[in-house]
Amino acid sequence: MGLFSRSKRTSEPGATSQDVVAVASDRDAEAAAAASAAPIESISPVGISMATFQGVGEAPTPRVEEPVPPARVQSPAPVQSPARAEAPAASETIPGLRDNVLLREAVATLPENPEPRDLLNVVRQLLQGNVFLRVKGDARSLLSAGRELPLAVAGQGDAQFVLTYSSGAAMRDSLRADGDTDTSAVGQSSLAVIRLVLAGTYAGLIVDPASTPAPIMLPRALLQHAVDDGDENAAIKTLLSAPRTDATAHQVVDAMIGAPLWIAANRAGDGQPMGIAESRTPDGDRFIEVFSQPLEVLALGRGDSPVPVKAAQLGAALAADEAITGLLFDPGGPWLRVVRAELMPVIALAP
Repeated sequence: MGLFSRSKRTSEPGATSQDVVAVASDRDAEAAAAASAAPIESISPVGISMATFQGVGEAPTPRVEEPVPPARVQSPAPVQSPARAEAPAASETIPGLRDNVLLREAVATLPENPEPRDLLNVVRQLLQGNVFLRVKGDARSLLSAGRELPLAVAGQGDAQFVLTYSSGAAMRDSLRADGDTDTSAVGQSSLAVIRLVLAGTYAGLIVDPASTPAPIMLPRALLQHAVDDGDENAAIKTLLSAPRTDATAHQVVDAMIGAPLWIAANRAGDGQPMGIAESRTPDGDRFIEVFSQPLEVLALGRGDSPVPVKAAQLGAALAADEAITGLLFDPGGPWLRVVRAELMPVIALAP
């Protein structure tokens, strides 16, 4: 694995492609882009059916006592465990370095042989909060002198990947692994780091290079789609990952009016109408699932396609069907249910 460099970059002796496990290939990135472009004319009640799920992260339960309208189709069951409603509490595993707890958790819970949805979960949790970059020497002194920061990189053949860390503990483990203590950490917005990679000639990012069973590589093409398809400010993701207050729901509603949004769509079978994913609580409350980023849909592993939608279209759906309780944001977690009374600014956008 490579160490530090400015322009000429070298690798440590003995580094091989087995040192890194690829989280998602360029082919996965192309599939994400194709899915995010899936056409849908509107989400009005005409011609669009609602695919229902019984609660967040649970398989649908048949409701034999309740007639199903002809326009409604059943969607594939979610295949992952129930999602976390709120982010874990903030932590500093090394004093002064605030961890990206959601990214740290996503990396720590990867199985030995990750499946695509496990890997995409790492990507989606990268799109909020900060990460750490490793710099040769004293970063503060270098910045004061107006000098370029020599970032830690890893070499895979001719390709160079920027090393990033989800937590102070991950940085400490990496220092122990390679023994180079003449380094310092720089905390940066995750989106800023992704844009730094894309602005250069780097092949992608490696997250937590000392993690087991292997470091996690995010290829450039996937990072490009992540920033191209999402909100450049990650406003909704940032709100959902922050500590909840009485104002959170209202802040999310304000953010969604100008932010890019997606819904999850699927078909029950060939020739069947397109269905929109809807989550139901055990009490029967109905929430349209809304996503802040296309990867949020794909990471659920349900086979749904992310479809772009505008706040005004969601407002029209709510206005047309008063039985819909509200909206469920980012069901993969951290998620938030916003009820109809809090969505009046969106309903007011309905034509």
